[in-house]
Parts: sequence; structure tokens; C-alpha cells
Amino acid sequence: MAVLVFFVSHWLLCVFFQSFFQHRYAAHRMYSMGPRTERVVHLLTYLVQGSSYLSPRAYAILHREHHAFSDTEKDPHSPHNFRDVMRMMWHTKKRYHAYVHEYEQPEARFLGGYPDWKLIDRTLGMSWWAPISWGVLYSLFYIAFATSPWMFLLLPIHFLMGPVHGAIVNWCGHKYGYRNFQGSDKSRNTLPVDFLCMGELFQNNHHKYGSSPNFAARVFEIDPTWQVMRVLAKLGIIRITTPQRAVYPEPREVAAREAPQVA
Repeated sequence: MAVLVFFVSHWLLCVFFQSFFQHRYAAHRMYSMGPRTERVVHLLTYLVQGSSYLSPRAYAILHREHHAFSDTEKDPHSPHNFRDVMRMMWHTKKRYHAYVHEYEQPEARFLGGYPDWKLIDRTLGMSWWAPISWGVLYSLFYIAFATSPWMFLLLPIHFLMGPVHGAIVNWCGHKYGYRNFQGSDKSRNTLPVDFLCMGELFQNNHHKYGSSPNFAARVFEIDPTWQVMRVLAKLGIIRITTPQRAVYPEPREVAAREAPQVA
């Protein structure tokens, strides 16, 4: 039981901080927070993501390129450019490491506006020993609490939690599901209630309204990360800086204008 609670908690917290900090803050600046609060959130993101921690700088650059070149040859992770998800993620990994180690530079328009903490993003995030240390800690927890051998099959997912989430969102979010909005890319909403990836699978909505902090657009869609952001804003911890668009019109207007297309 302890192993399953740990796995589910690690999964949800990892994808929440990826959505909340690296995506909606580092890449899009959908909200603001004080410098001390930013450091706390930055540290929490590292501690939660552990062995698969994602550099906010590299994440922001890749994501901005993804929006600018969505589903074209320049898109760093369009599923329509690769035969399978492993090839897509391997290509993304190479691009990510090029930006982390700065032996490649993106276009100037994709730079700036993201948090950068040398201790975490370089000393720890770029070290070889920190991910191994996190992996040892995860393994020790499983050795102590696993009650069945099959549970150890979950360990590799802990080691690569960030890439696993990225594979699900980038592959499924541009191949499977329905579309609320027509556009030049092939983005889709994979799930109408997305607790699996904390709202990240509302890709079609997000590509339509890239600056909106609420990725849900229909009344039946729920974006959990946005709900947490609303609470944090009411508590004064963050300040929402980009407007939430109106809920997408229901259903008579939808039929008249651009009814969803289900894959």
C-alpha cells in the first residue's frame, strides 16, 4: 500500500510542478510571485522531480519553439514527425541537452523570462551523481516497503518521471482526442477531465489560447492545476498576470461555428 501511495503521489506532484512551474511560469509567465516564493517553488520542483528534474530554461525554450513551429519540421516534439514515441522523445532529449549545456543556442526570441538558479539548474541538475542519488533513494524505499516483486516494475518510471509525462502529453496531445478549435496544428484534447497530467492534455485549448492560465475551455472540462492556481492567488502567494478567457460557448454555438472533431 505504501508503495502505491508513493507512486501515485510522486506521479501527480511531478506533473503538477512541471505544469505549474516549468510550463505556466517559466515558459509562459502566466502568473507572478515574489523572488523568495519563486526560490521556494523552484526548490520544491527539484525535490519533487528528483532524478528527472527539468531545467526551467531548457524547458521554456523547447516549449516556446513547440508553439512557434507546432507540428512542422521544426517542432521539437511533434508525433507527426516520428514513427513512434521513443524516437520523438530521443530527439527531444538531444535538443533538451543541447540547451541545458548551452552548446546550441535557440533564436533570440525564445530566450529570457525564465528562472535560473545556478545551484539547482547547473550544480545539481547537470551533475551525474544527483540523479543516481535520487534513484538510490527511490530504490531503498521500495526495498523497505514493497510487498510484491511486481511493484519493482514501477521503479523505472520514478527514475524517468519527467520524460514519461512528456511522452504522454506530447504524443497523445497531438494525436488522440477531440478538438474544440480549428487551427494550423494538430493539437487535441485527449481527456475532458485531466487528472492524469494535471490539465496538460488539453493541448488543443492551450494552443488556441496560449497565454490563458486555464487550459480547460468547455464547461465539462476540468484543469486541476488551474484550480490550485486559483487558491494560491486568493491566498496572495501568486498573482495571475494573464487573463482567463471566457468559457467556450456551449453547445448550440459550437455546432454553428466549429463543432469538435473526435479522432
